[in-house]
Amino acid sequence: MKRKEAALLLLLTFAALLIHGYHPKAEDAEIYVSGIVKLLHPAYYPFGQEFFEANSRLTLFPHLIAWTVRLTHLSLDWTLFLWHFASIFLFLVACWRITSKCFPTTAGRWSAVALIAALLTLPVAGTALYIFDQYLNPRNLAIFSILFAIDAAMEKKYLRMVLWLAFSAVIHPQMTVFGIAFILLFVLLERIRPAMAASFCALFPLGFLFKRPSAVYWQALRDHRYYSLLRWKWFEWLGILGPLALLWWFSCIARRRGRPAFARLAWTVFLFALIFFLAALVVTIPPQFKILDLYQPMRSLQLVYVFLAVFSGGLVGESLLKDQPLRWVLLFVPLCAGMCFAQFQLFPGTQHVEWPGAAPKNPWERAFVWIRGNTPVDAIFALDPNYMALPGENHQGFRAIAERSRLADANKDWSVAVLYPWLPLADDCLAQTQAASGWKHFGPADFKRLEKTYGVTWVVLQQPGVAGLICPYQNRAVRVCRLN
Repeated sequence: MKRKEAALLLLLTFAALLIHGYHPKAEDAEIYVSGIVKLLHPAYYPFGQEFFEANSRLTLFPHLIAWTVRLTHLSLDWTLFLWHFASIFLFLVACWRITSKCFPTTAGRWSAVALIAALLTLPVAGTALYIFDQYLNPRNLAIFSILFAIDAAMEKKYLRMVLWLAFSAVIHPQMTVFGIAFILLFVLLERIRPAMAASFCALFPLGFLFKRPSAVYWQALRDHRYYSLLRWKWFEWLGILGPLALLWWFSCIARRRGRPAFARLAWTVFLFALIFFLAALVVTIPPQFKILDLYQPMRSLQLVYVFLAVFSGGLVGESLLKDQPLRWVLLFVPLCAGMCFAQFQLFPGTQHVEWPGAAPKNPWERAFVWIRGNTPVDAIFALDPNYMALPGENHQGFRAIAERSRLADANKDWSVAVLYPWLPLADDCLAQTQAASGWKHFGPADFKRLEKTYGVTWVVLQQPGVAGLICPYQNRAVRVCRLN
């Protein structure tokens, strides 16, 4: 890669960060950052660590970030930020390498990369995923490594391909399954008939369960409708069928223009999306296969959407934008503004980019930061079980920010429980959330019950709080109170 290209990709990376924002400890980061903190400070989280350690056992991601902190002596906040920035950059580099093989024109290549940079936080149909999250997590690292592996496969550099897939496998095993399936399909399409390739690629690992899930687990699975394809809404189904039609069209365009690499890649993406769509139907429709929903074959759409954006951008650049600066401005300025506006709506009252070391604006975050610096590391907190969904909280993770234990919540912990039917996480989560049910009406006797049952020593209450509690910290939204 030339220096000018690298510089432009760095500029696009910074622009993408400003468009989509950065929220290092929100949403799923609550799970992953807690695992990193536990590695850095083993004495932290004496209670409830099973809800994030279950994920940590399946990936080296927390170890990689913790190792980086120890090696560089940077703070965790700066380490997360730099890794996130690097992951966006490497993602765009991988897209650039692939587009260079599909589009011979400069306009096509840069339009493809610019479009994917503008659409990073585009929702992926009904999968509850974005193309690329606005915080560091294993998916972000896995997606760029899989793209580099695909690029290596296109060049028939199989050793490099295996190394990239190995990195992805220790970071995010599920995404790696999709990546391997894609590359197998891509390679086999050149050697054998497409129908045989599709049959081989359809061997999706179903796994085996050693313990029958509890009734509570089935309740948790039902509560997550995006696991079941038949429970998707009609417009989410368009997110499957629309890309299939577009990919078919793109492969036809590529063949007409005499671009074999583009045509083969587009056809591979089409077959890949179709195969996993059929796999999702197979595991969704028969009741006896219901447990297989947890493998979420439709999350393969994340990779499909990456190529969909890249192909769309390349064709638009070649056919419409060309070397006309005004056309580029008219397309990308409104598009970027719309994506940025959507993120402001998703995280209102929180800094759009939460720079490392900056004081948080969100009052919930400020309370969590105070807790981190002013409460014992073995403290056990209780909050509203639905605290992440409360107005103004903005999906900020208590464990990740406060670095303290808490009772299970009805959001992230309930979602983690779905992934591990052989563990009693669902039963534990339900018991703890039910113990805090009716949180807004809790009084001293209720807090005493939590203290006796779970060892709760502190609580976080919405204003105006509860009379009779000692609350050393409060702001306009919440109070942090100690139980006597």
